[in-house]
Amino acid sequence: MPKAAIIGSTTWGNTLGTLLSNNGVTVTLWARSEDEAEQLNQQKHDYASTSDIAQATAGADLVIVAVPSQKLRKNVTQIKHHLNNRTILMSAAKGLEMDSGKRMSEVMEEEVPSLKKQLCVLSGPNLAKEIAQELPAASIIAAQDITIAQKARDLLQSPKFIIFTTDDVVGVELGGALKNIIALGAGMIDGLELGDNAKAAFVALSWNEVVSLGLALGSKKDTFYGVAGLGDLIATCVSTLSRNHYVGYQLAQGHSLAEISASMPHVAEGVATTIAVHQLTKKLSLEAPIAGIIYDILFQNKPPTELIASFSEVIKN
Repeated sequence: MPKAAIIGSTTWGNTLGTLLSNNGVTVTLWARSEDEAEQLNQQKHDYASTSDIAQATAGADLVIVAVPSQKLRKNVTQIKHHLNNRTILMSAAKGLEMDSGKRMSEVMEEEVPSLKKQLCVLSGPNLAKEIAQELPAASIIAAQDITIAQKARDLLQSPKFIIFTTDDVVGVELGGALKNIIALGAGMIDGLELGDNAKAAFVALSWNEVVSLGLALGSKKDTFYGVAGLGDLIATCVSTLSRNHYVGYQLAQGHSLAEISASMPHVAEGVATTIAVHQLTKKLSLEAPIAGIIYDILFQNKPPTELIASFSEVIKN
């Protein structure tokens, strides 16, 4: 019987644990403390939770790191000495490391170079609450070695959770990360009650910027029009379950970023990713003016009410 370990007791991590266990995979979730592991075990999942890293990863065919992107490196460093050379290591995080601008697969490769050929990433329009309710969804697993992506897919896929595979790791990760920045802007437009026409135009033109940036960084264009690109973009920009849309909406309602972040039990990945893109584009001399507008609103005290005016100027230029 195949074995899997989930690193991180996030909503998404627990949902992935349920998907795997429903497929007959023996799953162990690694929690941060004994108390948290005990609380999870009392919820009577079809998988076990433990605070013992060695116990969680022992004999695992697949290890999924389902933590916020800014905590991924720390978690990988904690587990890397417990992984064997046949383990498939998967990132389920959508973001860029804030300080370095690196994608999650790049972070994992730096920390566990011996597993370079065993790395993969999971992305797509995957609102965890809907999947936990067994509503239909699709996703994509990307790996440099397509056979690794296929092996991971075979463990995780179900009739209501369809998974595609690709070797475009760069495109899948950038699509999943950068759409969160657009969702922040879409939330602002909704919060300002500017209408769906304005939001549709903003999303479409912003996505052109993402595609251009992605191509400059080595991704394939087609990836941005699949489930890990356009599919994820739509879900994140329109769903009330979207954390990034929520942050943008609340900013437009007059709340500060600090207030919003403090009130949320979960992380909105787009905030840190906006910083990462700002630094990355400066470092590489790349253009991302719309992402720059979002950055100014988040961190330079530009009011959300100037979003459309600033956006219009960018488009004219």
